[in-house]
Amino acid sequence: MKLAAALYLALATAANAQGLDGVALEGDMRKLVVHDAPKEVSAAPMQNPEGETATLSDWSGKHVLLNFWATWCAPCREEMPSLDALQTAMGGEAFEVVTLATGRNSVEGIEDFFAEVGVETLPIWLDPKQGIARDMAVLGLPITVLIDPEGREVARLTGDADWNAPEARAVIEEWTGAGS
Repeated sequence: MKLAAALYLALATAANAQGLDGVALEGDMRKLVVHDAPKEVSAAPMQNPEGETATLSDWSGKHVLLNFWATWCAPCREEMPSLDALQTAMGGEAFEVVTLATGRNSVEGIEDFFAEVGVETLPIWLDPKQGIARDMAVLGLPITVLIDPEGREVARLTGDADWNAPEARAVIEEWTGAGS
């Protein structure tokens, strides 16, 4: 019985150690959980500082790295510059980093936060009533969700990560096909 349990644990660990399409998950990417089947995402609206609204379906056709964060979140402060660098390096027609400030975050506070940590390319999107976060079972911050071009969640990472590290770029390249 103990041998069977140990074997099952080893197989489960090995399965989760492989990334999207077989990329080894190393470094911070070991925290990335790739779902067995894609999951639906929220249809709730988000808004930008100008009051325009969007939903995640507006990014249909793109691979999206959706990051839930807040100005008061210390790990978010560490992570945000790497998300900005990833967007600068890889953002475009096929891939985009979308950061979503969830809960009480003033636009002025976000702008100050971005200036302090050196964010230059990321858009400001707000989820003030936490509708999207609630729909997508975001229970802590930061949470990063990978959304496929069909608009479905395919993987999730809880906690902060260096999204500009070679390991993260390898995962994004494999997932988006940019490394092919």
